[in-house]
Amino acid sequence: MKLFKCTIYCAISGLVGFLFGRFVSRWQMNPDKGLFRCYKIEKNGAIYENFNIRIWQKRVPDMSRIAPFLMPPKNLSGDYAERLPTMIQETCVAEITHVVVSILGLRCLKIWPGMGGFVVTAVFILIFNVPYILIQRYNRPRLIRLQDKLQKRKETREGEVCVCLS
Repeated sequence: MKLFKCTIYCAISGLVGFLFGRFVSRWQMNPDKGLFRCYKIEKNGAIYENFNIRIWQKRVPDMSRIAPFLMPPKNLSGDYAERLPTMIQETCVAEITHVVVSILGLRCLKIWPGMGGFVVTAVFILIFNVPYILIQRYNRPRLIRLQDKLQKRKETREGEVCVCLS
């Protein structure tokens, strides 16, 4: 019965976290500050290569594929330069959502004290939240670098002088 209660609680926590992520204000999400900034130890996301994220990140369930009508697209097809700022902000939203849901998951320790609650909490956090946090921390610096590269390319093009032959 306690397993059932914890499972239901975790499912509801995930739903609450998802709704939180859809309604949280994006303009306050600054990828260069606070929780979202890239720390030196992360080496601009390169540290996550040790976990082979590039390989397995495409295999985990993703709400943008499950409910595409609720989430902005996460692909770099077409004219993605305009979508990059939104994609970068979405990595912040996804990360904070999974952090909040992980914190909410700690309540399972109170619902089911002892080893059972610990195992459910650990599985919930380590399997259903940490991988997604790592994916966001891996992708955000890459998207920011791409955005910077595109911005520099645009500035270079705008700075070029057109010489016309008559």
